[in-house]
Amino acid sequence: MSYYPMFVNLAGKACLVVGAGKVAERKIASLLAAGARVTVVGQTATADIQKWCQEEKVTLYLRAFRPEDVLEMTIIIAAASDPAVNLAVYHACQPHQWVNIVDRPDLCSFFVPAMVERGDLQVAISTGGANPGLAKKMRRQVEEWIGPEYESYTHFLKEMRQRVLSLGLPHADKQVILRELLNDRFFSWTQMGEIERRDREASELVQRYIREQPL
Repeated sequence: MSYYPMFVNLAGKACLVVGAGKVAERKIASLLAAGARVTVVGQTATADIQKWCQEEKVTLYLRAFRPEDVLEMTIIIAAASDPAVNLAVYHACQPHQWVNIVDRPDLCSFFVPAMVERGDLQVAISTGGANPGLAKKMRRQVEEWIGPEYESYTHFLKEMRQRVLSLGLPHADKQVILRELLNDRFFSWTQMGEIERRDREASELVQRYIREQPL
């Protein structure tokens, strides 16, 4: 079966994590980074999870899981150390809910991919739960290929795109400029730290098309 890859906006969405150990902590951290509204249920909690609760970043219940905990939840992640608890979470969920059972890939309706993030640039790697180790290995390889300079480069392209689209230029000219901004020389200047030259050359490129417009 093929899985449908997508990036999801979780801002303000109700998400449940069952379990409050180290595995759950990693899942909670990524949900919080995505702006989700996170509820955590577990018998004991790590220091970081307790801290997030004190800071009112998560709602924490230090008790056993109850089937009614899944009500009104968009995403449910079962990350308890006890497989029986994770199975109970699965059976409590409804078909319309998105469920991830960390120790049972065959029961998951979604997988959390290995991620490489450079600012707005996100690269997701997944084996569909078949081999998480391979996904992690490939993430390390991609991290070497897509270095930290891509954060600045992506930010530059975003700002330039917004600037170009706001101009009163013909659509064809805008497309030509945006394609030219993807030329490797702009990335090379970013990589070498020649930011002023990169920005100057980009501005001159845009100005050239503006000057060519008929009066």
